[in-house]
Amino acid sequence: MKWRKWNNILHRDIGYVCVGMTVIYAVSGVAVNHIRDWNPNFSVRRTTVYVGPVTAANPRSPAVIQDILARAGEGPEYRDAFRPDSATLEIFLDGGTVTVDLASGDAEVERVKSRIGIREANFLHLNHARKLWTYTADVYAVALAFLAISGMFVLKGKKGITGRGAWLTGIGVAVPIVFLWIYF
Repeated sequence: MKWRKWNNILHRDIGYVCVGMTVIYAVSGVAVNHIRDWNPNFSVRRTTVYVGPVTAANPRSPAVIQDILARAGEGPEYRDAFRPDSATLEIFLDGGTVTVDLASGDAEVERVKSRIGIREANFLHLNHARKLWTYTADVYAVALAFLAISGMFVLKGKKGITGRGAWLTGIGVAVPIVFLWIYF
């Protein structure tokens, strides 16, 4: 069997195996590329509510905190409370916080929700899993390199690497070089 036939068979079959991971990495890559514009792992919603001035001698007491939470429209359950300074009370909830300006009675309720699917994709893409996933990602990277190289030899002639493919490959190599030249 000729080498080109084996090249095409392997390119096709390895390409099919890589489809799922490529889509996951693509979605995660776009999400992580825009980390300065948004939080790719969590959706954060902030609302301001008025709970009234808190004049209690001990604003961290459970009764006072549960009263504040009720006025803020939250349930009575909380994890902990803390005073970062004498004018502020921060109440930690499951999935959020309530920060109260004790004198003015203004409170900011922050709710944090996981971006389902994207968070998990980012976890894998950024290799937070480590361990066995590192080797899986390494095999995937080698498979992508194989697909890139073998893909250059799938077509023959003017549409292949000796024709239009050479120009397109050159563009693909030039783009990161130009950006490196611009940024460095």
